[in-house]
Amino acid sequence: MKALNVPTKDQVNDNAKEIFENLEKQLGMVPNIYATIGYNGDVLKSYMNFDSSIGKTFSMKEKETIKLAVSEVNGCNYCLAAHTAIAKQNGLSEEDTLKIRDGSIEDEKLRTLSRIAAETAEKAGKITEESRDAFFDLGYEEKDLIDFIAVVLSVTFTNLVHNVTEIPVDFPEVKELELVEA
Repeated sequence: MKALNVPTKDQVNDNAKEIFENLEKQLGMVPNIYATIGYNGDVLKSYMNFDSSIGKTFSMKEKETIKLAVSEVNGCNYCLAAHTAIAKQNGLSEEDTLKIRDGSIEDEKLRTLSRIAAETAEKAGKITEESRDAFFDLGYEEKDLIDFIAVVLSVTFTNLVHNVTEIPVDFPEVKELELVEA
């Protein structure tokens, strides 16, 4: 199988170069996932615009809960590592992130979001009526459901990019759930 390398700034078009420079200023690095998407600068630009315009319904903890649950279902080690780091920067503990991934987090809202996100990923969106009702029972409206789907879609894209390309993970490694002791 052809190995994909993470491209450098010299290997991408002007759209991607500009985004790389912004990421370096904001984060001090260009995460490998964004660099790899940068092989197609137009896709990277569109993705970054899309991702920055969604998820406004949710707190950072809630958004990272959705992204962790979907990444667990999709088996994306890169996104699990990245979103665990982001979740921890936003007030969740390591233990919280593991419980989000297995759907057992104590916080009812996060547990419900985690379970619905996992079900959405597992069933290609064909969630049960009970799950959809549970989402609305949290106080969300129809517009929020669309935002939820957009967050699932966004992280699914990066899950697929990593799972197909198998680029190196440049965030701290996370435990696999079956290796976590109860």
